Amino acid sequence: MREISAEPGLDPESFQREVAENCAPVILRGLGQDWPLVAAARTSRDALFAYLQRFDSGQTAQAFIGPPAIAGRYHYGTGPDGFNFARETLSLSETLRRIAAAGDRPELPSIYMGSLPTDVHLPGFGDENRVAFLPPAIRPRIWIGNASRVACHYDTYDNLALVAAGRRRFTLYPPDAIGDLYVGPIDHNMAGQPVSLAADLTEADPHFPRFEAARPRALHAELEIGDALYIPKLWWHQVEATGPANVLVNYWWDGFSTGPDAPYATMMLAMIAIAERPAAERAAWRAFFDHYVFRPDGHPLAHLPEERHGILGPLRNHYGRIRAMVMQVLRGG
Repeated sequence: MREISAEPGLDPESFQREVAENCAPVILRGLGQDWPLVAAARTSRDALFAYLQRFDSGQTAQAFIGPPAIAGRYHYGTGPDGFNFARETLSLSETLRRIAAAGDRPELPSIYMGSLPTDVHLPGFGDENRVAFLPPAIRPRIWIGNASRVACHYDTYDNLALVAAGRRRFTLYPPDAIGDLYVGPIDHNMAGQPVSLAADLTEADPHFPRFEAARPRALHAELEIGDALYIPKLWWHQVEATGPANVLVNYWWDGFSTGPDAPYATMMLAMIAIAERPAAERAAWRAFFDHYVFRPDGHPLAHLPEERHGILGPLRNHYGRIRAMVMQVLRGG
């Protein structure tokens, strides 16, 4: 996997050009080395928790509570909701207290609280701990817990994940490995995204034979405190936090959005419109999607002068018109 040193000269334009446009994971060593949060974590666990509590707004959030037997592997299981952990609504202070207790006593349940918007739960935190090449409107989230292993999943946004305390081990697979990962349900999962049922297997399993084709395609990233990883949207990633107390800060955004409409919503709509039509008709629609959307052979109207491209001209000029046409169709007009 490619690595770069997070030098001060990495500005928004160079990040977009040198990192994001390649749509491949990149490790950014030392990106958070000057963060006050990282300095507190390097001092001690008590200093880290005191720093976080300084921003605590008092808001509660949902935490995963894992029995010792799962060893921090939050996944499907035999619980009443189909998972191997429980959920509790806790304050940040109580969460930190229980993380510290479980870190000192492995026989206690582990705890994991993730995806907290810092502007809600830790107001002011994002202003003290910043990533210079991200626009200020892209706001941080924080993930706190004991040692854990989060199932292999994808995000529909670009992701910058920075290790602020402990260590993280990422295992990644490219988007086109999806068919070999044995993905679980879209609408019944741990935290919003479908997960691979096979990716954390250490040995071949006859129930998941195709995973053996994906296994050698895995990329691995070992991140120390202060390091960050850029994960493009749709890249599968399993995340292991290996310390007794771990903190990760991440940022989600769509680096190539032209407007408010998301590709994932388009896929879901295409699923209900196309997925169960006859195979021959699906093949026909695939040809049209390739021609107009994915464009492997270039622009669909390259044989005409640009002034005759109509709504297939530059998207920035025609986005609103195309969107209005779609909305009219969805309304039955």
